[in-house]
Amino acid sequence: MTTIAQALQQATGRLARHESARLDAEVLLMHILEKSRSHLHAWPEQALTAAQQAQFEALLVRRAAGEPVAHLTGQREFWSLPLAVTADTLIPRPDTEILVEQVLAVLPGDRPLRVADLGTGSGAVALALAQERRRWQVFALDRSPAAIRVAQGNATRLLTGPRPAFLVGHWCDALATASLDAMASNPPYVCNNDPHLHRGDVPFEPRTALVAGADGLDAIRHLIDAAGRVLVPGGWLFLEHAPEQTADIYNLLKNKGFIDAGSALDLAGRERVSYARRPH
Repeated sequence: MTTIAQALQQATGRLARHESARLDAEVLLMHILEKSRSHLHAWPEQALTAAQQAQFEALLVRRAAGEPVAHLTGQREFWSLPLAVTADTLIPRPDTEILVEQVLAVLPGDRPLRVADLGTGSGAVALALAQERRRWQVFALDRSPAAIRVAQGNATRLLTGPRPAFLVGHWCDALATASLDAMASNPPYVCNNDPHLHRGDVPFEPRTALVAGADGLDAIRHLIDAAGRVLVPGGWLFLEHAPEQTADIYNLLKNKGFIDAGSALDLAGRERVSYARRPH
């Protein structure tokens, strides 16, 4: 029988072309054994059953072919929430937690606000906000009915308090004029010909959640335009984007009359989230 230590060593070698080979192997084995990482380290001599070995082998073959770990396990943690993810949703990234942090830092938490997460996907941002601010009415919107079903399932499974209202629609089309105190979005912001579209997990994710025209700003332009319609006077807009897009986004916000613009840095020290306010 193969032990945990042997299985991890062999798997790490087979996944060597991935930068996260050891981590990937551990996450897949944790998934199969339904155990924590500490269990793997505490019991390295534990033998895998024949069935567990077969399951591990099947997942390794798929991971070696490039399939994302989150798709293999059906889960990715975001804001301490173990979110279900599928091929219909973007895999939540740690940098998007910066978006959540900025919304929580800028908006008052002691008032009943109406806040929307546009392009919610798995529901990551909407669920994090609903969990942290139970007095807020959170809306989660996506044009994909399949993504909305995933997000609704996550809310049902993970939230004990008020859940977001889930709406299917193209960006803000399902929202009333001047109805929101804030909008937050991790929209598509990758250029059509960006080489990153062919690397890592990205080829397995929905292209519509990633690509936004020749300069990657098509969705952001639409959201800035729509924000002027659906935000109340004084309402805030929060956008995740590529660091090199910051100056262009500031100009777009300024040209639409937004004020008090600012940016927040991601984990690598790059401008990743920009925000601004509709004037009163």
